[in-house]
Amino acid sequence: MTDTRTGSGTGTDAGSPDRPAIPTAAWVNLALATVGIAVNFWAWGLISPLGPTYKQQLGLSSFQQSFLVAVPVLVGSLGRIPVGALTDKYGARLMVPAISFATILPVLGLSVVHSYAMLLLVGFLLGIGGSFFAAGVPYVNAWFPPARRGMATGVFGIGTGGTAIASFFTARMLRWYDNTNTMFYLVAIVLAVYGLIALLVARDAPGRQVPAQLFGRRFAEALRAPATLPMSLLYAVAFGAFVAMGVYLPTYLKEAYSLSQDGASTRAAGFTLVAVLFRPLGGTLSDRIGPAKVLMASFATLGVTAVWQAFQPALNPWSTVAFLVMAASVGLGCGAVFALVAVVTPKEKVGTVTGLVGAAGGLGGYFPPLVMGSVYGSTGSYAIGLMLLSDAAFAALVYCAARLRGRDRRDSPNAFGS
Repeated sequence: MTDTRTGSGTGTDAGSPDRPAIPTAAWVNLALATVGIAVNFWAWGLISPLGPTYKQQLGLSSFQQSFLVAVPVLVGSLGRIPVGALTDKYGARLMVPAISFATILPVLGLSVVHSYAMLLLVGFLLGIGGSFFAAGVPYVNAWFPPARRGMATGVFGIGTGGTAIASFFTARMLRWYDNTNTMFYLVAIVLAVYGLIALLVARDAPGRQVPAQLFGRRFAEALRAPATLPMSLLYAVAFGAFVAMGVYLPTYLKEAYSLSQDGASTRAAGFTLVAVLFRPLGGTLSDRIGPAKVLMASFATLGVTAVWQAFQPALNPWSTVAFLVMAASVGLGCGAVFALVAVVTPKEKVGTVTGLVGAAGGLGGYFPPLVMGSVYGSTGSYAIGLMLLSDAAFAALVYCAARLRGRDRRDSPNAFGS
């Protein structure tokens, strides 16, 4: 059996006792997983940039618009729990193309539905694309040694920028072609092509251990593990902020700063791009200095920028700078959380734990748009919603400082207590 730490004849990067060589196949599968999450997140994010358009066409309230945008987030989050467990059981080689093929139907459904109820149904099914995350993390994690998993999952996280593709192009397609069906057809074709490539190329890491226990027992064990709840809450703040701001920013900028839909979508895409580019840096820094320090810096910065933005400073340059710094901070935090997952989770349980932690992160992004829409509808201001975000960030900072600092390394298994 091939040892994934030493590679095979296909070539490796240079290794050392502390940083083992990595086989070429690991990089190939990392690239495939990263492209896969980008494509599926592109599909997952299609409704968000069209929120203002649907609001105008269907006469929706601010809350109805927010709920429509949030439905794919909710389903994509909760769907990560069974997808993570199924990936542990059947492997990413099966799950990665299966998720991609399953996402095609709701994407095509967007081209034919014209009522709020049907949009909610299609948005529900689009959540399948968001569940790809729970298949990709164990897929990538298994190919890399512990000392490099923070980097690997961080690079994989760049693919979450698929939502930026959706933000940038969807509204423009609406203007260029006077409808968005061209975009929907394009995404469906890309999903189909990717699914076929994944069927041919994707491979599970050598020595993959198939859990013998039934899903219910594995789920219960993962849920009871001391690290699961803290990691879930930390990811709910970090990734929740990323998702919430990514999906709601076009609406926020249009309402708060009277930007055009193109302008708001472009800035939202910029936010997402910065966040995903900083995610691998968060993972790499965590490999070097420990996830706790990275998380503390991330949450402190997020809290300060959220407070600043609550006062709605001028868009240029102050608000723009605030959102870009906020994006960098959540990117670092997301990368650090899954570096922490790699430290404390046995390889054969990564899928199940990832499903739980990923679901918590997605749920963290589900509620803020609803809160923002409700707050704005009631007060005409987003200040309360942003202050609540800062409260969550500062609470996470206090937890990391009190419980994780100095105890988040691989030789400190009791970082979370017993």
